[in-house]
Amino acid sequence: MTSPEFLTILLFLLTIASLMAGFPVAFTLPGVAFLVAGVAWITGGFEISLLAAIPSRIFGNAMWNETMIAVPLFIFMGLMLEKSRVAEGLLTSMGLLFGKLRGGLGISVFIVGALLAASTGIVGAAVVTMGLMSLPTMLKCGYDPKLAAGTICASGTLGQIIPPSIVLIILGEQISNAYVTAESVRGNWSPEPVSVGDLFAGALLPGLLLVGLYILYQVAMAIFRPTSSPALSREDIAIDDGPLMLTVLRSLFPPVVLIVAVLGSILMGVATPTEAAAVGAVGAILLAGLKTRGKAAAVIYAAGVAIPLVLLLANIFDLRRGADGIGLVLVLPLLLVMVIGLGLSLRRLVASGILKQVCRGTMEMSSMVFAILIGATIFSLVFRGLGGDALVYEALTNLPGGRFSALLVVMAVIFFLGFFLDFVEITFVVVPIVAPVLLLMDISPIWLGIMIAVNLQTSFLTPPFGFALFYLRGVAPPEVTTGMIYKGVLPFVGLQLVALGLLATFPALATWLPGVIFGSTY
Repeated sequence: MTSPEFLTILLFLLTIASLMAGFPVAFTLPGVAFLVAGVAWITGGFEISLLAAIPSRIFGNAMWNETMIAVPLFIFMGLMLEKSRVAEGLLTSMGLLFGKLRGGLGISVFIVGALLAASTGIVGAAVVTMGLMSLPTMLKCGYDPKLAAGTICASGTLGQIIPPSIVLIILGEQISNAYVTAESVRGNWSPEPVSVGDLFAGALLPGLLLVGLYILYQVAMAIFRPTSSPALSREDIAIDDGPLMLTVLRSLFPPVVLIVAVLGSILMGVATPTEAAAVGAVGAILLAGLKTRGKAAAVIYAAGVAIPLVLLLANIFDLRRGADGIGLVLVLPLLLVMVIGLGLSLRRLVASGILKQVCRGTMEMSSMVFAILIGATIFSLVFRGLGGDALVYEALTNLPGGRFSALLVVMAVIFFLGFFLDFVEITFVVVPIVAPVLLLMDISPIWLGIMIAVNLQTSFLTPPFGFALFYLRGVAPPEVTTGMIYKGVLPFVGLQLVALGLLATFPALATWLPGVIFGSTY
């Protein structure tokens, strides 16, 4: 009989080796799991009847999971905003606002990155857009190519930690499941689950902290190495004539309204993350409709104004059952305006071909996420059937130093895996294995989730397989070499580790805001 410990380690090592060899993760996870399960069954180390639980687990984790509906909705929202070219107006106006300062263009890239993170949350779109628009301007103005490349890559990854984030939605589900598992071991069979809204609130301050660290680094570079970050003049950025502040407000207003409608509705308790994602998708359609040329723009503006008013009325009146006649009288005209504005925007987007591109991109990205989720569900079932969860628990709890050492080892493993694996793979494979063990050590699930989210963000920047590096390499001019990009991101990887250290030292950075907003006591 083959040792269960040996089979568990073999399962994990075969998976890592297959992923590093380039096999698709959605097929690697179930394929390796079935292979090792078969070997273990033949040798008497696995109960094959456990595989009968696969359909119910897939149905519960993916098909019957209402929160996961937010994933394709947020992807749709991000892709629609990318096609509507919202980032272009933000970059040009912010560049003019800060550009007269040394390092001002770099600061503007970070601010735009934060705004795009809170409205789109798609790393590839943010990096490519800013790489195409701001990198040539930064190089033309004399910015150090390494600093410029690092700035664009780092700002583009902010969408992974600043809510609403697809990473936080996926991670929130895994942390919630791990928390329920840990509490059931303690004998609590009806724990209050950790919500995605808790993670959104918990990630807000760490995300802003990271933006602040990036900006401080840019300011320090401008002070101590002035030649790396020169100032630029108004002529360096092409922009329409007009008052500067009016241009800035015109660029800022649409995305800020969308951020307030989506993130504000979640944090205020007006809407769930899934409902807020639907609001964001509708708002993105209206913004994209405004960006395409056509008449009746006032109707689309009115539809945009109607969205927050409907949310407000839904929070004041009971509209679901029609119990409040006053609420219905107030909300029906607003809904009519929204439908007309939405129909007009969709008509423009269909005519321009944008809607087809966005829907196709949403389908492809959503299919990838859910295929990995199904594969990870099978992998997790086999891993537990082999006794892997007990092996991990024993290894972490026997470490000298208690929960500090256990958390340090887990963070180090996730950081190392980030050099080779994508955040989705790490979230679905590693988090379900280690999170229940850590949560049994009286660690806050919100704090643990944000720690993992900040750590996962580095996977986009760490060479050799950081996706942000590949995105920028694809649009960077020939004079910006791959080596320059790699060297440019290293200081920002260090800043992310600094943020991780501050978060570890001061857990209230992640737990204070959820406690204030939702009364969370984790």
